[in-house]
Amino acid sequence: MKPRRGEVWNVNFTPSFGAEIQKIRPAVIMNAESIGRLPLNIVVPITNWRTEYAEFDWFVSLSPTTTNGLNKESGADTFQVKSISESRLVEKLGELTSDQMADIASAIALCIGYVS
Repeated sequence: MKPRRGEVWNVNFTPSFGAEIQKIRPAVIMNAESIGRLPLNIVVPITNWRTEYAEFDWFVSLSPTTTNGLNKESGADTFQVKSISESRLVEKLGELTSDQMADIASAIALCIGYVS
């Protein structure tokens, strides 16, 4: 059960504090498998899509497909990128495309002020 970059997993984000994302919800694995030595993964939580999210550059729209395992219109909330223990991973749902992964990585770069 070694998660891989681009996979979508249900993740248990509880406990959470303040405005942090919470409960069991999908997230995409962002880290490269060759980086890190602890049983941790860098993830971006996925939440229900709302039309107002289209105005926010840090949200990446994701439509449900049989490949990604999502069951409704969703958005990757890159402002809530975090490192989590692998023990928070509940089940693998699917996988995103390389274009979607590039969009998410670009949105993370925007959130941290990185411009190449």
